[in-house]
Amino acid sequence: MNQHIYILGGAQTDFARNWAREGLEIFDMFAEVLRDGVAAAGIEPGQIEVGHVGNFVGDLFTGQGLLGGFFGQVYPELASLPTSRHEAACASGSIAVLSAMRDIEAGHYDLACVVGLELMRNVDGKTGAEHLGAARWLGHEADTCDFPWPHMFDRIAQEYDARHGLDYEYLCGISRINFANAASNPNAQTRQWRFPEGCFSADDDLNPVIDGSVRKLDCGQITDGAACVILASEGSARQYASDRGLKLDDMPRIKGWGHRSAPILLETKLTLSKDEPLLFPHAAATMEDARRRAGFNEVTDLDGLETHDCFTITEYMAIDHCGLTGPGESWKAVAEGRITPKGDFPINPSGGLIGLGHPVGATGVR
Repeated sequence: MNQHIYILGGAQTDFARNWAREGLEIFDMFAEVLRDGVAAAGIEPGQIEVGHVGNFVGDLFTGQGLLGGFFGQVYPELASLPTSRHEAACASGSIAVLSAMRDIEAGHYDLACVVGLELMRNVDGKTGAEHLGAARWLGHEADTCDFPWPHMFDRIAQEYDARHGLDYEYLCGISRINFANAASNPNAQTRQWRFPEGCFSADDDLNPVIDGSVRKLDCGQITDGAACVILASEGSARQYASDRGLKLDDMPRIKGWGHRSAPILLETKLTLSKDEPLLFPHAAATMEDARRRAGFNEVTDLDGLETHDCFTITEYMAIDHCGLTGPGESWKAVAEGRITPKGDFPINPSGGLIGLGHPVGATGVR
């Protein structure tokens, strides 16, 4: 990294809210999280020099494509703010953050605001699934099913099972842990959910099949929500710290990052890795890049992991893809309790996408 990028503050909405039922729009969500983020950072709105928005499918769910203009609509001081919107499916928020970092590293701006948001609970489930299916290669895969992503991740689970074996007991363990973590998170979508005895199992009544091996409690949530973060250059952060009697070394900063992509077609991805133990080596390399840039030698040098558990199989793969276990041995970390809040390497203590929720464009910022 060319220079350190510091985090001055941020905010997140309550992911349990249904904004459409409250009679509110995506602008209201944007405005609330922006105001809360600015207040949490303790800055004046006019200090923001550039704005980045992470959003995946606002055009489909709300009919609203342009979002950067909301900055100036909320604060008159930002009426001429340079802004941009970033789409990268579930990584949209992360790419917005990365783009803000690049602006700061290039020396173009010293203070950046990133807002990630998605409003998705204003349509029925099938329509929502169709909108979210825009991240697949439309017309080439998952075109004959009602729910594209459960269908696709069932295919991933099948492939993992073929290469290494896969016991559903451990996917249930991940689901149980993440819902339990969410119960302690005041912003989690599922924090007040109650689960009947025996639901974390292959019981067709308590945990019905969605597609193939993917069951209801394996799935991340359809969520309304937004997150905001204020990023600063080293010079700006030093002045910020000095004004508040703080030490720069005590302020949080982004230590490392990774960014890779893969061919859009799932079968192409799996074909490319067919002779390798890891299904998605590009994902493993992304995590390794972030760790290396941050100066950590091993993944266990970290205190834990927040990962993208859009389905339980995704987190299951993240365990061995990040190097916590050997390939095909993710089950050991689940069975040994390593990924629980009291384990040596907690994963998704927030509740993750399964428990906390997944407003797609907000997730990377959150």
